[in-house]
Amino acid sequence: MDKLLKYPAVCAALGSAAAYYSFPLVRAAIPLWPRLFYAFIIILMIPVCLFRVLEFRPWSRAAVAVTAGICLGMAAAAPEPFSLGLPPEAVVAVSGELRDDPRAFVDGRGMGSLVLSGVTGKGGLWASAKGKIAVFFPAEAIPRLKDFGRGAELYLEGSVLFGDQGPLFRAKGVHIVKAAPRIEQFRTRIRMGILEKLVGRDGQAEKGWGGLAAALLLGVRDNLDTDVAAAFRDAGCSHILALSGMHLAILSAVIAFFLRKPLGLKAAALAGGVLITAYVYLAGAQPSLVRSAVMYLLGVLAILANLKPRPGLLLALAFLVQIIIQPASGASLSFILSYLALGGILVIGEGVHEFLKGRLPGFLSSGISASLGAFLATAAVTALFFGVLRPVGIFAGLLIMPLATVFMIGSLGVLALNFTFPFLAGPPVFALDLLFRFQNFLVSLAARAPGLSISRSLPVLCITLVVSAFFYFVSEKYRAKRNYLAPFN
Repeated sequence: MDKLLKYPAVCAALGSAAAYYSFPLVRAAIPLWPRLFYAFIIILMIPVCLFRVLEFRPWSRAAVAVTAGICLGMAAAAPEPFSLGLPPEAVVAVSGELRDDPRAFVDGRGMGSLVLSGVTGKGGLWASAKGKIAVFFPAEAIPRLKDFGRGAELYLEGSVLFGDQGPLFRAKGVHIVKAAPRIEQFRTRIRMGILEKLVGRDGQAEKGWGGLAAALLLGVRDNLDTDVAAAFRDAGCSHILALSGMHLAILSAVIAFFLRKPLGLKAAALAGGVLITAYVYLAGAQPSLVRSAVMYLLGVLAILANLKPRPGLLLALAFLVQIIIQPASGASLSFILSYLALGGILVIGEGVHEFLKGRLPGFLSSGISASLGAFLATAAVTALFFGVLRPVGIFAGLLIMPLATVFMIGSLGVLALNFTFPFLAGPPVFALDLLFRFQNFLVSLAARAPGLSISRSLPVLCITLVVSAFFYFVSEKYRAKRNYLAPFN
């Protein structure tokens, strides 16, 4: 507890998370939430003042941090304003700006999101609109939308639908009214150039590795074979395909390898921060990727200030920053799983590693500890959303993740050769394809292991809490014993 109270940012992050995910339920159940909110703040501040009087300053700082986190979480949980301006059944067209890069499905159709500026109703009636709406695009429009890219102004003919996540728009006719800003056009040209080198202009990869490379480098799964994606999922390794900390760790390691010696630690860290920011802009602000980038940039600031970066503190600060700059992303599954997984690695995984220390080789105990910590932390959420758990991923990841790391570095090397000396890319491409086939074999082998079908997530939550508590208390016991015996060694 003392370690936790040393860092008010951790307390603020916990309070913010609790408020963010509980506030929508409270607001729906209690219409008088504003009065209750202010009453809660006043009541919570009373012990804060008492703690100040009694000089219990660590508890006082923690209470103030939790209070501030609750305020931030409730503010971030407020729904984004949304208005069609007309009855949904009367809307025949919408107009607005393409918010993100359109994603293509297996059948050629695609999906994206539109920031609304106006709607057209039956009889030519027009009204202004605001908010963001998900859009389903017809197959023939996807190539054109990818060429124009994010930021283009669109006029879409179709109809409004309502799904579990809110209103949707099914477009039948797509008209590009205005091209994207120049910086967005430049970004789109770079993305399309990279994808062309990996999967070809027509979107069909000349080699099986191209679709996987596009997924690992840019997060574009449009050209990834569906059987490969399904195998990663069934092997419990689908997180490898989601742009996150692993991918940024590889990029930052490559950057450090080339820049640290000629520039020095601080200059290399600063240059790495600039390059990582540019990469996130190029790949798109996916929640798990933004989390990793924010942590990296906070680590760079710590290095520049001659401070030691602490992963737990960086994770808490990243949550607070991201919930401010991307409040809506907190509701996405990738956001939740990303923070839970890393939190599990740092908290539960540390306890597991302490328990396994000396019982297994170091590299093996570290890998199992991280995998098991992430699995335990995310198990309840995974069971809730997917109804199945894949424990095989704990062990399969020990082989597949290093191979994916080598594959990603090799893909970067082949990509660099394709842009500079394409005549030299033949042998590396051949080696990369062999690596892809071997990795795919291992993933397919692990995918044969049966998963655990889960009908209710609450028992999973209880079991994972008990197991996590066991590892924590046992590891604390071993740590205390080693600290006690250390002076006599």
